[in-house]
Amino acid sequence: MEIIIKKELISDKRICRYLAVGVFIILTALSAFVRLPLPFTPVPLTLQTFFVLLSGAFLGRKLGTITQSTYMLLGLSGQQIFTGLGSGSLYLLGSTGGYIVGFILASFLAGSLLTGKKEGLFTVFLKLLSADFIILFSGMLWLKISLFLPLSKAFLLGFLPFVFGDILKVALATLVYHKMRARVKTILY
Repeated sequence: MEIIIKKELISDKRICRYLAVGVFIILTALSAFVRLPLPFTPVPLTLQTFFVLLSGAFLGRKLGTITQSTYMLLGLSGQQIFTGLGSGSLYLLGSTGGYIVGFILASFLAGSLLTGKKEGLFTVFLKLLSADFIILFSGMLWLKISLFLPLSKAFLLGFLPFVFGDILKVALATLVYHKMRARVKTILY
């Protein structure tokens, strides 16, 4: 039975990587619907950052960046895949647009920092946390610009409320990455 489980259904690694990109686009889109509106900020909590970080960690900086760029382009083209069934360029000009741009940057950074070699849990956690903070920083800066806020107010609305939840998501992403990295590497590379 174990031999059957370990047998690859698709042996062409390129096809596996393309499928993985598609899966992470879908997971990023679906996780936009796991949202918790917060009464004190125009930005809701979502599960997206979990999959954004994993896309960079598992796929690497190039494919992770392609994944999140494609997600953004699909939303720009009118597909209602942003949080709250949002889509289009006006959505990106709104209060959450900076976070979506941050997805691309964070996926690139996670893929750059995690090169697939065996690293300890704490090291992986710190690397994913730094990539996650890129999302929060991008979102906060865009919130400042789009709502004409002082930096201190943008920090209170667009960064600080998400730190605790993002630390939890980063911790979970760290565990998933640490547990699955060897298997994913054999499938994709």
